[in-house]
Amino acid sequence: MRFENTRFDPDGTPFHDLAKQMAAQFGYRAELALDPRLAELLRLRVAQLNPCSYCLILHTRVAAELEIPPEVIAHLASWRESAMFSDAERAALDYCEGLTLYDVARFGDLHERLRAHFEEQQVAEIAAVIINMTVWTRLKLAQGATPSADPPFAAPDTSE
Repeated sequence: MRFENTRFDPDGTPFHDLAKQMAAQFGYRAELALDPRLAELLRLRVAQLNPCSYCLILHTRVAAELEIPPEVIAHLASWRESAMFSDAERAALDYCEGLTLYDVARFGDLHERLRAHFEEQQVAEIAAVIINMTVWTRLKLAQGATPSADPPFAAPDTSE
């Protein structure tokens, strides 16, 4: 699998370096106090909400490496219809959607629900993980990070 930037090279401005610094602090390789499973579910949910091919592929792979069950990964988009997520994860996913989709009307309530499950430092990390992913999904969309098979897919031979 490889990705091609079809719109512009993100290294053309210092912004890409800033995004990399954020990723070092809150991306999938960062050392956080937050539970790694939850952090990765949040990253993947942001990638679903801001449909970013690069991020969906990367964070599905990372979730699998963290041994998050494939069934959980497969139906993260329908987490409200699942008993596979804890109450704390559900509060964090709801908060994730509110922050990513900028739901100002519900955000205060979402924050209070999150605080029922997490300490202030964890809430701050949850917000930072979501904001970092929002930046990356928007950057990858803007630069046109398009996945392609390496080597490119070939049509099956049907001559037999």
